[in-house]
Amino acid sequence: MALLDVSGVTLRYKTSSAVVTATERVSFTVDKSDRFVLLGPSGCGKSTLLKAVGGYMSPSEGRMTIGDREIRGPGADRMMIFQEFDQLLPWKSVLANVMFPLLTARKLSRKDAEARARAYIEKVGLTRVVDAYPHTLSGGMKQRVAIARGMAMEPDILLMDEPFAALDALTRRTCQDELLQLWSETRFTVLFVTHSIAEAIRIGNRILLLSPHPGRVKAEVVDVDKVGNDDGSAGRLEKEIHDLLFAGEATAH
Repeated sequence: MALLDVSGVTLRYKTSSAVVTATERVSFTVDKSDRFVLLGPSGCGKSTLLKAVGGYMSPSEGRMTIGDREIRGPGADRMMIFQEFDQLLPWKSVLANVMFPLLTARKLSRKDAEARARAYIEKVGLTRVVDAYPHTLSGGMKQRVAIARGMAMEPDILLMDEPFAALDALTRRTCQDELLQLWSETRFTVLFVTHSIAEAIRIGNRILLLSPHPGRVKAEVVDVDKVGNDDGSAGRLEKEIHDLLFAGEATAH
């Protein structure tokens, strides 16, 4: 059984002047330990899909399940990380920010919550700033705190909405490396949204390609983590994905 099953999902939302169809009959599955990437141009509904998986909106059509449970609202089994740097509580230290959802969910005692928070802060390499406050941290450090906070809940799936998009190129690459290193240590499951083909190839082992608005499935690319830079296969795959996104009919690989 897939960890996450999205079946025939159409998502609509109202604006002041219209009803917008963000996605149309989108289907995919995410298996345990996948690094599954939703990739497509702006306006294809990928972030809206992520919010729906997070339980923040309901499908107009279709069904979403995690394990054997239908998604009907937010839950501690799904933790979301956004691209904005202000997702941390500014009046709390790094340690207190990571502990906060553990205490709010009443999953652990304060002592156990602190021990787990410190362990994940160490995993993202921020032990030296454990008592610092968000305004003293760089953008990349804030994102690492957010990742530690999400992972400390030990969710079934980590939802990441373009978490490195606002970072400069060098910091972005460093954060990608750190995320992959963390994945290699814990094999967590991640559903990752990006509009960057290069980032999708670097992060994902599976990539779902979505068409421009409204988002429909154009293709799924598998075994992405088997391509390499040294032999030029990553560059060839990037071109192939570009061609699939912007030309031709829906297909599968």
